[in-house]
Amino acid sequence: MDNFQIETAQNITIHQNVANITTRIGSFLIDVLIIVAYYIVVILFSSLLNLITYKFSFVTIILIFPVLFYSLIFETFMNGQTPGKYFNKLRVVRLDGRKPTFGSYLIRWLLRIIDITLFSGSVAVVTILLNGKGQRLGDIAASTTVISERKRVQLSDTLINSIPDNHIPTFPQVTLLNDKDVQTIRHLYKDALRKRKHEVLLKLSDKVKELTEIKTEMKPVDFLDVVIKDYYYYTQQ
Repeated sequence: MDNFQIETAQNITIHQNVANITTRIGSFLIDVLIIVAYYIVVILFSSLLNLITYKFSFVTIILIFPVLFYSLIFETFMNGQTPGKYFNKLRVVRLDGRKPTFGSYLIRWLLRIIDITLFSGSVAVVTILLNGKGQRLGDIAASTTVISERKRVQLSDTLINSIPDNHIPTFPQVTLLNDKDVQTIRHLYKDALRKRKHEVLLKLSDKVKELTEIKTEMKPVDFLDVVIKDYYYYTQQ
């Protein structure tokens, strides 16, 4: 599955890790198991109630009805996640970086009828594979996608930041910072990227410029990345 990037209104570029199709199917199956378990509990409760009252229980209908809105309810109140997505660290997000609205979740839910229900999920799978941004029809209509929030550990995530051999430093002013400053910057930078906290990246960039008196028109994400690499370049020589 291809990854992609979005540029927010704050001129911040955020890289998104598109959820793998198999992980999405796994999340869907977890949700199905939860629904089946819920049905079993409702049926057992209804059977017991019927034995006591000797008549059909409308309580059964009332209890089963919310299942129809399962994904809509959970995604709305769990910030883009169902229990299955939560277990696999997946989340529904907008392509422009903003938080999905109720209308976004509603459109996704309505088009599940075509994507999943009527064609047993085949339309959703084919659309996701061909789209390149992890979107089924509901996502395309709602301008959303499903991303993975699993942290991908790389050598650059260790305390000693890995920099390319051909790296050319840009800001010698970074030597005004110390190890503790850079570790804090790096932690906040990576956390903000992972959680898509655009305002944090912007404020962090402004603070670094204030501390180092660097003047640049670089985007906050690119600037912070260069600052971290430059610092390790100068301090490891």
